[in-house]
Amino acid sequence: MASFLIILVLLASILAQGVTAAPPLARVHADREALLERDEALVGPRQGSCHTPSNRACWSPGFDIFTDYEVNTPNTGVVRTYTFDITEVDGRVGPDGVVKEKLMLINDNIVGPTVFANWGDTIEVTVNNNLQTNGTSIHWHGLHQKGTNYHDGANGVTECPIPPGGSRVYRFRARQYGTSWYHSHFSAQYGNGVVGAIHIDGPASLPYDIDLGVFPLQDWYYKSADELVHETMAGNIPWSDNVLFNGTAKHPTTGDGEYAVVTLTPGKRHRLRLINMSTENHFQVSLVNHTMTVIAADMVPVNAMTVDSLFLAVGQRYDVTIDANRPTGNYWFNVTFGGQTQCGWSHHPHPAAIVRYDGAPNALPTNPGVPPVDHQCLDTMDLTPVVQKNVPVSGFVKKPENTLPVTLGFEGSPPVFVWKINGSAVDVDWGRPVLEYVLQNNLSAIPASNNIVRVDGVNQWTYWLVENDPDGFFSLPHPMHLHGHDFFVLGRSPDVEPGSQTRYVFDPVIDLPRLRSSNPVRRDVTMLPAKGWLLLAFRTDNPGAWLFHCHIAWHVSGGFSVDFLERPDELRQSLQADKSDFERVCEEWREYWPTNPYPKIDSGLKQRWVYESDWLVQG
Repeated sequence: MASFLIILVLLASILAQGVTAAPPLARVHADREALLERDEALVGPRQGSCHTPSNRACWSPGFDIFTDYEVNTPNTGVVRTYTFDITEVDGRVGPDGVVKEKLMLINDNIVGPTVFANWGDTIEVTVNNNLQTNGTSIHWHGLHQKGTNYHDGANGVTECPIPPGGSRVYRFRARQYGTSWYHSHFSAQYGNGVVGAIHIDGPASLPYDIDLGVFPLQDWYYKSADELVHETMAGNIPWSDNVLFNGTAKHPTTGDGEYAVVTLTPGKRHRLRLINMSTENHFQVSLVNHTMTVIAADMVPVNAMTVDSLFLAVGQRYDVTIDANRPTGNYWFNVTFGGQTQCGWSHHPHPAAIVRYDGAPNALPTNPGVPPVDHQCLDTMDLTPVVQKNVPVSGFVKKPENTLPVTLGFEGSPPVFVWKINGSAVDVDWGRPVLEYVLQNNLSAIPASNNIVRVDGVNQWTYWLVENDPDGFFSLPHPMHLHGHDFFVLGRSPDVEPGSQTRYVFDPVIDLPRLRSSNPVRRDVTMLPAKGWLLLAFRTDNPGAWLFHCHIAWHVSGGFSVDFLERPDELRQSLQADKSDFERVCEEWREYWPTNPYPKIDSGLKQRWVYESDWLVQG
């Protein structure tokens, strides 16, 4: 697609320095064990645990894989404390040996520390903002924050950004368990390194011997994420320069960098926690000569389902088990791209990591494997949640108040791409977040640009039909993410190649019988088909201001989000305990903001760059 703007790249002298890469998987596992040993020394071992390799479904008295964590959660009394120091550095060498223009780091790592907890623990994270001019906030992706909406980390919605030199404490219960991640919700920071994994131990639907821990995947760009957002405003879709596996990568031509290595013990079953932390790339993953068995999708335990490959949209997680039942050796863990480049592509033709059996030589695999089936930018609808829940769908009627149309168009001079949902591009005010209007009981004053959708029913089913620009000139698949809830995926338009641009509009006569009401897939990220539709539902059981947005960084930057304001009167009462801290951070931000040299020119949930006197500067 032709660009309407010419991108000018800042030239600077580059000091070649090594970036501290994310720790290898063995180190992460060791860190987890050390953390658990520390906690046992402080509070004693978890009492009455029945969670053993032969019975992972059991957890502790009264809690197992069949417990609905939305209703009942252990109260361990344990507080897991972390400190995140966020800094930035320019012109340092990345993990594959190429200089990256801008890095924003947590504790000096491009992937921040893994947050470990047990189901029912309290997590407490102190975030110190040492960035030069950017605010920051940390969103704990996939965690419902029931009763703790202020700690959701969506600046302009649930809080003011933490200003440079400022800090705040996020504190919340691990009411769910499984695998997730955290990331900045300010600017394009998470594309520059403000990300990390979350590992919450709990029961599982399949026995396994060894938990290998988290294994994050992410696209990697040599330009700053902020500059790439600006390029996408002009219609360019950037390809990633590389793909990181657990924070490491190999350069395809120079050979610089390292392959990530996952070690399997022969004859054992291993749990691996896959996370897509990308800004834009969706991944198809496969392990040569092996299958993977899915036991959780996002943070929802599912009945075991064995697959040859998996599609991971941006923000999605899969917990899988891998049986080490092949000859001792080295095997490629491959990432491929599908959907006719409609859901991401990379300049690295064959990104991969190595799965090595214990006892195998320190050598590269010799069998490249075969490309997996093309998932066509769609996640699987075959998953069956362990805790069964049914959703009444027979009475669903498409109406303007439950339909969220998505459109893409050009606006402004020079023209830039703007994404609208429900007829409007979101534009939050960092200094006056939505929760401020809630606390002041002044909802009528919330600007329309916040894209508020009121949800006032108590414990009621609410349905949302998302239509992806069926009459537009072009449509892309989108990873849709909901804060504060898992949604139930009741149905979507027929599966076709996204490049075909086949138009589908919801037709009750044809599509109502296709909907799934009996224990449908539920998760917090799912794909909206190109030029198609998606029908989601959630129950109004969590008062809060909850974003619903595309998780491609450049799309939410361009306005692709609405904010479900759920049961605001009850929300106001639950916020009283955090009111003073909320006001403190906002006062500090409002004092800082007039001194910031760069204007805010986009949604505020992600940030762009602007031209100023022929130089590209941060906006």
